[in-house]
Amino acid sequence: MAEAAAPRARRAASSPGHDHRVVVVGAGIGGLVSALLLACRGLQVTLVEAAAEPGGKMRQVQVEGAHIDAGPTVFTMRWVFDEILAEAGSSLDALVALQPLSILARHAWRPGADGRAQQLDLHAGVQASADAIAEFSGPAEGRRYLAFCAEAQGVYARLEGPHIRSPKPSVLRMIRDLGPAGLATLTGLGPFATLWSRLGHHFHDPRLRQLFGRYATYCGASPWQAPATLMLIAHVEQSGVWSVQGGMHALPRALAQLARERGATLHFGQACRRILVRHGRACGVQLADGRELAADAVVFNGDANALAQGLLGDEARPAAPAVPASRRSLSAVTWALRTRTAGLPLARHNVFFGSDYRSEFDDVFRDRRLPRDGTVYVCAQDRGNDAAPPAGPERLLCLVNAPADGDRRPFDALETDPCLTRSLALLQHCGLQIDPTPGQVVTTTPAQFHQLFPATGGALYGAANHGWMSLFRRPGSVSALPGLYLAGGSVHPGPGVPMAAMSGRLAAAALMAHLDSTSRCRRAAISGGISTPSATTAGTG
Repeated sequence: MAEAAAPRARRAASSPGHDHRVVVVGAGIGGLVSALLLACRGLQVTLVEAAAEPGGKMRQVQVEGAHIDAGPTVFTMRWVFDEILAEAGSSLDALVALQPLSILARHAWRPGADGRAQQLDLHAGVQASADAIAEFSGPAEGRRYLAFCAEAQGVYARLEGPHIRSPKPSVLRMIRDLGPAGLATLTGLGPFATLWSRLGHHFHDPRLRQLFGRYATYCGASPWQAPATLMLIAHVEQSGVWSVQGGMHALPRALAQLARERGATLHFGQACRRILVRHGRACGVQLADGRELAADAVVFNGDANALAQGLLGDEARPAAPAVPASRRSLSAVTWALRTRTAGLPLARHNVFFGSDYRSEFDDVFRDRRLPRDGTVYVCAQDRGNDAAPPAGPERLLCLVNAPADGDRRPFDALETDPCLTRSLALLQHCGLQIDPTPGQVVTTTPAQFHQLFPATGGALYGAANHGWMSLFRRPGSVSALPGLYLAGGSVHPGPGVPMAAMSGRLAAAALMAHLDSTSRCRRAAISGGISTPSATTAGTG
């Protein structure tokens, strides 16, 4: 990284804010990216994090001495990190070791009426997946899958610029940016179509509709209420899924180290009590021990609802809109296991489907209970491409969707133990045997997620992406409180590792754009005359 030192020094020397102080609250992936990029621009960056290590939701737990990823487990859209790290004078390959996965995910259902096992792999190649679907469900469904992939690619191509890369999309701005061809692509889906209804247009086999409907849960939503545009996730996965050597947690550790090398100061075990506000502008933070850190700007990388609920002080409440409990995304019950497995050979990512998919989302979103026949996701963290099964116990993370009511009820063993029993029974019906002892299981419930991530109720994805207007409801990187910027999965462009990273990049860019603008205003005022902010920068914080 030494070759990047001279360009960094030149950027810092020429930066209009090399003496500008920024406090970043939270070392989730969004906060780490903001801290890194702002430090690279020569700002004085201090990051504070309540936990003992970086990562936020990208956390690990220990089971029998083994570290198990207990948050996000899927790495996609590496281009986001390639671009971010290029800005920082580094590269993704210099930070972590990645292995592209040849099997994106293995899917299983209970045996059919003929008693035969039902299993389908999606592969890294579109044609290989189409061939597998054709063998699983018939040649016509294989052809329909190719048409589905083409449509998903078109939706992604139209939305990457005006939505994913946009600081804060709006309906009018998106219509302008999409142009006639883009509008034709999206209106072709049906202006108010749900993901579930669009999948019915493509697939006749209900199992395939169930499989691809699961993409809604990547954003914490129900496929019956999520917009059809979420089919773009199919294209994201087909563009590459990787495993990270050392686990997903290796990525935030590496980003934290790089941020230090670029000049940021990182403090762990330091919780933020409130955002300091003076003259209607964020001016620093107060830590839990009473110390105050003055700043010219603050980046908040926590759930934006914590601001609206006053958890960071009453003066910061107006910074972001409140998210009602009814609009929360999915939570989860997870079990981190270290145990032996037998039967169905596991891939890295595995999904086991119940028989009544609709009931799962009715249970969670309507009846606010753990699903009686829920989908079970299993990440086998010692598996990779063509990896032989471990000789002994292996590390697994099992996940079932749950209502985000962790602030309302305890989700104690009376609820979670029967859910685990049902989940293990589903795995067994699908051909996988797991029989962990109590000492081999670490359970995390919505109530515990709420404790880890306050103001969420345990929701893991911010507000649920329900309805087409949900694309525009998330707060952007510029908050309603001048001087306060937002990053993380609860703000635009949304949840997931690459989207949270993109939010951190957008927050840093918004802060620097405002700093550049005010610096130009100061230079103009010094050279003569009175300067006023432009219409594009006034009130942007």
